[in-house]
Amino acid sequence: MAAARIELGLDTFGDVTVDADGARLSGAQVIRDVVEQGVLADRVGVDAFGLGEHHRADFAITAPDIVLAAIAARTERIVLGTAVTVLSSDDPIRIYERFATLDAISRGRAEITLGRGSFTESFPLFGYDLADYERLFEEKLDLYAAVRREAPFSWSGTTRAPLDNADVHPKTESGGLRTWIGVGGTPESVVRAARYGFGLMLAIIGGPPERFAPYADLYRRALAEFEQPELPIGVHSPGFVADDDEEARELLYPYFKEQRDRIGAERGWPPATREQFESEVEHGAVFCGSPETVAAKIARTVQALGLSRFDLKYANGAMPHAFLMRAVELYGTEVGPRVRALLA
Repeated sequence: MAAARIELGLDTFGDVTVDADGARLSGAQVIRDVVEQGVLADRVGVDAFGLGEHHRADFAITAPDIVLAAIAARTERIVLGTAVTVLSSDDPIRIYERFATLDAISRGRAEITLGRGSFTESFPLFGYDLADYERLFEEKLDLYAAVRREAPFSWSGTTRAPLDNADVHPKTESGGLRTWIGVGGTPESVVRAARYGFGLMLAIIGGPPERFAPYADLYRRALAEFEQPELPIGVHSPGFVADDDEEARELLYPYFKEQRDRIGAERGWPPATREQFESEVEHGAVFCGSPETVAAKIARTVQALGLSRFDLKYANGAMPHAFLMRAVELYGTEVGPRVRALLA
């Protein structure tokens, strides 16, 4: 993997954070802080900045495209996208219109990652039945693919009225939005991404990243079978960067545990332990440590999976804005150059 081909991004879900005294911030303040983090990421050389979409009290970002547009107006070069857009409970045409508009504002820097989402709050909120979970995603992905061609199209399915010679505006100047499919680890999803000609973004949030190598290989084989061109493979994983390994672990762990335990209580997981956290940092999917440590782990993952993109989910729980800003700065100024040197 040539160093010039690797893109290094940062992702956040806009976790509702606390101030220096531990007081919970408003969602409005968190959104303003995320904008500042994105502006800093552009300034320090990060390649891409992705925002997740959630519809619950512990995450502030429900409309990533609006926040990304605010960042676009204050940045020059960074790619702006999602991590992920919950396609199943949204309208593919409106999604395309919004992100084509973002693409215009940013002068061609918009991209989108489509997925089912790891939470289901948006389904009842927008009037969808969870019993239709699979059918909604499959049909809406098919419709999105038709829209992405940016030409008049006809489409029919069971989840909405048919379309006859529909045309969607605005058009992008490049002829189509760069699109990824977020995949948590099912072969069917990998093959689907290849069939539609979308990039593959692997969400690796637990266990050794190397165990996803068969999915990367499957994607490449599927691209060849569908006669698609070579397309990018990326990884999205949690982590945190500080000045040294001990500081990074001590800062991250309490926020990481609180978030995992809160979500785990909803899903029936046992409480996280320090031993599990340390194991994930040493051998698993948590990229936490000094710039040297994080860079070395990213480089190993890039080489093992043949990646062209790695995104660090740098916000994990209620960690204060100042710590997140420092992590963004270190990722751009120190982690990125080290990764490229290791891959050269």
